[in-house]
Amino acid sequence: MFQVLCIFIPILAALFMPFFYKKVRSIHTGWFVLIVPLFLVTFYATFVPLISKGETEIAQLDWIPSLGISFVSYLDGLSLLFSLLISGIGALVVLYSIYYLDRTVEQLHNFYIYLLMFMSAMLGVVQSDNMITLYLFWELTSISSFLLIGYWFNRDKSRFGALKSTLITVGGGMMMLGGFVLLSIMGETFSIRELIEQAPQLATNDTFVIALILILLGAFTKSAQFPFYIWLPDAMEAPTPVSAYLHSATMVKAGIYLVARFTPIFALSEVWVWLVAGIGLLTLFWGSFFAVKQTDLKGILAFSTVSQLGLIMSLLGVSAIAYHVNGAQDTVFKYAAFAAIFHLINHATFKGSLFMIAGIVDHETGTRDIRKLGGLMGLMPISFTVALIGSFSMAGLPPFNGFLSKEMFLTAMLSVAQFDLFNFTTWGVLFPIIAWVASVFTFIYSFYFVFRTFTGKIKLEELPKKPHEAPMGMLISPVILASLVVAIFFIPNLIADTFVKPAVVAIQPFLYTNPEQVDIHVAAWHGGITPELLMTIGIIILGAILFMTLAKWQKVYEAFPAKLTLNNLYDFIVYEFSDKWMNRFSKLYMTGSIRGYLTYMFTGIAIIVIGTLFIKDGFKVSFIGASPIRLSQVLLILVLVIGTVTTVFAKSRITSIIALGAVGYTVSLFFVMFNAPDLALTQLVIETISVALFLLAFYHLPKFQKVEERTRFRFGRAFVSIAVGVMVTLVALSAHSQKYIESIAQYYKDTVYTLAGGGNIVNVILVDYRGFDTLFEITVLAIAGMAIYGMIKLRMSRKEKNYENK
Repeated sequence: MFQVLCIFIPILAALFMPFFYKKVRSIHTGWFVLIVPLFLVTFYATFVPLISKGETEIAQLDWIPSLGISFVSYLDGLSLLFSLLISGIGALVVLYSIYYLDRTVEQLHNFYIYLLMFMSAMLGVVQSDNMITLYLFWELTSISSFLLIGYWFNRDKSRFGALKSTLITVGGGMMMLGGFVLLSIMGETFSIRELIEQAPQLATNDTFVIALILILLGAFTKSAQFPFYIWLPDAMEAPTPVSAYLHSATMVKAGIYLVARFTPIFALSEVWVWLVAGIGLLTLFWGSFFAVKQTDLKGILAFSTVSQLGLIMSLLGVSAIAYHVNGAQDTVFKYAAFAAIFHLINHATFKGSLFMIAGIVDHETGTRDIRKLGGLMGLMPISFTVALIGSFSMAGLPPFNGFLSKEMFLTAMLSVAQFDLFNFTTWGVLFPIIAWVASVFTFIYSFYFVFRTFTGKIKLEELPKKPHEAPMGMLISPVILASLVVAIFFIPNLIADTFVKPAVVAIQPFLYTNPEQVDIHVAAWHGGITPELLMTIGIIILGAILFMTLAKWQKVYEAFPAKLTLNNLYDFIVYEFSDKWMNRFSKLYMTGSIRGYLTYMFTGIAIIVIGTLFIKDGFKVSFIGASPIRLSQVLLILVLVIGTVTTVFAKSRITSIIALGAVGYTVSLFFVMFNAPDLALTQLVIETISVALFLLAFYHLPKFQKVEERTRFRFGRAFVSIAVGVMVTLVALSAHSQKYIESIAQYYKDTVYTLAGGGNIVNVILVDYRGFDTLFEITVLAIAGMAIYGMIKLRMSRKEKNYENK
């Protein structure tokens, strides 16, 4: 149970942030927040010895058990790794934010509430075994990231970036929910573990590929894959601690986690292999190529993040090939899943440190524009050292951890070209080529980031602030991350045995049963000249040449038409199409006429219901068990018809009110006839009050005027009215004639006295059995009452104001 509750600890702690912010003004609120991720990383670290042996920990808290929905915390190698990253990087980010955000200027309680909300959401995503709760937390990450990206809401760019990220990621999340629903229908369960066990049977289902595509849309939008990556650069308007947390280690990794978690289910489909590997590789190249174009430090890191996410995604796609090869454990494809997880860890370390350094440069110089920066190495030596370590690791150079996972990446891409399945013999040769070219640009933007910022001539006249080294408190977190970058290079197998191999078992459970079977030894040098080594040498040589000649060829980006971009397409859809075209269309039917609105609604409902009844052969008529129609009932029906027609065609308001009252009183007679005195009494009371209110209201209206248009018979309105009447009649007849389940009436009769302790069955049904209905009705009446009170009070205040002005 406590394992589940730990997911909610951050969001519960958020409730106390306003108190700490307002009452404890002498201490930065971040110090109280820091306790939460430190506790969580310590708690999850206690599971490492158990999980590293291949065990799992499961805890469950029922939510809606009747629908099979529960909060299930499932800790295996994959979810534990992500939980440690979320809490561990979270602790470093909170520590960094304490020195980055000024408590005398910023609304810190809002910032930390959003951050803690996001932390809970991410823990829920990576630990949920139930797909519905996973989706719940998934959308909570989108909501909290919207608040974090738009934290500086007084800036137009912050609001724009927050809206853009939310529209894209929430849209993808809705698609993902559709995939979850299809999977649950196919497997008759919401449990991911149970679906994995049914994977071979699910793959034969006709809707399997549809579910696959829908879930990938959710993953691709969240992890900024092509063409959905456009939200990530605009999200850089968030404070740097947000960028370091969301966009390097956590939120953008949610899509990576989703693909890794569902690989055992969908890997049997070649569509999965091609989409994940292909889109990932395209994203890798696209992000690395356009990162060199950027002039904002966080912009460079944003596109580099897109590129690195594409690298990890492509490795997960290639790892799925192992499911299609005999003796896959002895093939090179086993490196793909290992490399994906290993690089995920490495990326969190070097990219987190680089984001923090970008924030430090901005904080201490007043700008992130790389064209104004340069020569900061002497003034900011510690920041330069951290940036150098992070950039060289990102470029894939030794002795840094990025070099190790990059070599594995090249190995996996080379293996695809030799794979004789899914037409890889034809198109597989493109994989190592694109991977190599993208790696060259990765080398370039890594050097571009660090050397253009810290070397060269300093431009003090162009800097808003006089630069100096950051306070030690702000440097602690990036220094820790940079130290991990170096340490992992020298102890890679310790990290691999403890964290990577258990996660690989979770991704490929049909290939491995425990981490010991993942027979992979990480080394910087395997002896001899390998194709991967030659590719790395080529990357360094060509990358160095292109970096040194950057000024001569960087203008190539100007050849790309500015109008033909994905960002312009987004702007057109959201602003041009939605705001202008759709507004024009909506004005055609949004006329302000209630009668018109009712006509549209009733027409649509009638078409859908009647069409469904006959298309799906749902209309049946059976009078078995029906009571005979008596003469008195026929007479009452005639009174109802006459009263209704008189109400519509009467030329006097009084006549209409009386006729309408007659209709209501006639209905009450039906209740009396069918032995329902309570309903009859209620109907009589309501009808009496309604008639009195109508008379009172109409008394104060202008005199009834004869309008020629009103007397004209409208065939369209008559047709809609008849259609609605026919629809209700058909539904009533069909509902009476087709009873697929036993009526609940007998249950009420049997239990009203024994279980509910009441003698009046109608009262018991309303108060006990349908208590929520009554509660909601009371709530609606209360809200309506408050609204009426507010309107009356507003009108009275206006009258008083006018009186005072006079």
